[in-house]
Amino acid sequence: MYESVSADFYDEMYSQDGDVRPAYKQIESWISKQPKGGLKQIAHDAEETFRRLGITFAVYGSTDAVERLIPFDIIPRIISASEWRRLERGIEQRVRALNAFLHDIYHRQEIIKAGRIPEELILKNAAFCPEMVGANPARDIYSHIIGIDLVRVAENEFYVLEDNLRTPSGVSYMIEDREAMMRLVPELFSRYRVAPVEDYPENLRRTLRSVSPPSCKGEPVIVVLTPGIYNSAFFEHSFLADEMGVELCQGGDLYVEDGFVYMRTTQKPKRVDVIYRRVDDEYLDPLTFNPDSTLGVPGLFSVYRAGNVTIVNAPGTGIADDKAVYTYVPQIIEFYTGERPILNNVQTFNCTNEDERSYVLDNLEELVVKEVHGSGGYGMLVGPASTKKQRADFARRIKDRPSNYIVQPTLALSTCPTYVEKGIAPRHVDLRPFVLCGEDVKITPGGLTRVALKKGSLVVNSSQGGGTKDTWVLED
Repeated sequence: MYESVSADFYDEMYSQDGDVRPAYKQIESWISKQPKGGLKQIAHDAEETFRRLGITFAVYGSTDAVERLIPFDIIPRIISASEWRRLERGIEQRVRALNAFLHDIYHRQEIIKAGRIPEELILKNAAFCPEMVGANPARDIYSHIIGIDLVRVAENEFYVLEDNLRTPSGVSYMIEDREAMMRLVPELFSRYRVAPVEDYPENLRRTLRSVSPPSCKGEPVIVVLTPGIYNSAFFEHSFLADEMGVELCQGGDLYVEDGFVYMRTTQKPKRVDVIYRRVDDEYLDPLTFNPDSTLGVPGLFSVYRAGNVTIVNAPGTGIADDKAVYTYVPQIIEFYTGERPILNNVQTFNCTNEDERSYVLDNLEELVVKEVHGSGGYGMLVGPASTKKQRADFARRIKDRPSNYIVQPTLALSTCPTYVEKGIAPRHVDLRPFVLCGEDVKITPGGLTRVALKKGSLVVNSSQGGGTKDTWVLED
């Protein structure tokens, strides 16, 4: 029995009249024909599969466990072919504009000179990397691997919640979710024509190969640079290196000599051409950034500046996904493409503006507050779910450091059918499609759907009790 559909949220399976939407008819039929305990057994089998494969994530600050099994929901999310085509156009427009923006602010800064974005927002931003000024990455691409977080609020109405241009994670869960569904419920999978996602690792390898430095002759040597086993996304680092057939390295496995980067091997050193780094900017090179870092490679940045190695994504890309810069992305798109944005931003209040700050402080119980440099669902206030004490605390923080926060309305995130302890129930979801930018722009059809497993929760992050779903983009 499906919980009643709330009129406050768009239910992706059922209309307000209780009719099953066309894309979900086969899902509904499959659910209704499951024997007693059938769904529970499938969910159990899925959990055992993920446990056997070690599909986990780490929770920083957790006292009860270093790693946790990521929750997986067995009811897929469906996106029609026509919906996906529009999303693809909007996503490609956005990532092309953001890469153009990155090139501009690290070179001529035309958008600042034109008065379209405040100078202090860029040059005084902690995410701006002065060391990147004048640097010329291969093919002029700064962010090669991008995750765009989308939320749906109505039929054919999606908004961009945030952009991820530094080291976006979650693609391994997208691939493993698909593999689990094909193995666990092949009879359901066979009822739909679903666009594939399993070619992502090969497409990633092609993208990395296409941005090898000019000094590379022949087949480029590619490595994945990880901070190590205690990083929250280590499973993904290892997974992608294995799927691409490249080496997984830590900082100590690499060294710089005579203007090039080399990898230590059991035989002789091997020159490295492309580094897919999953190490934050600050820790990449102790000679350029944090001198106390033991995670990076001393001298790496000088080799990068000389054009003898490609770092994916480039240092300094964080300025393009800064939450304060996010409010200017519509202007960024228009400035670099001459087009209006296909996908809209969520309305965002600027706390440095006195009038907007006053409105925010008077309406915290209805708003969502986010730290400009926060991530993972931490450092945020969801007004409708907050206490009076929490709102008072955030009000003080906003007054003390207004530039440190952005504020948005509480969005009516759509819901999808989700298997929970009591049966099938609507739960709120978002979507992170993954984009590869190299010789061309390639968007994997679907992406990672994250689901808030707690009833009524709008926070989908796994660190905050969320799980994942397989996302099925239907082919015509």
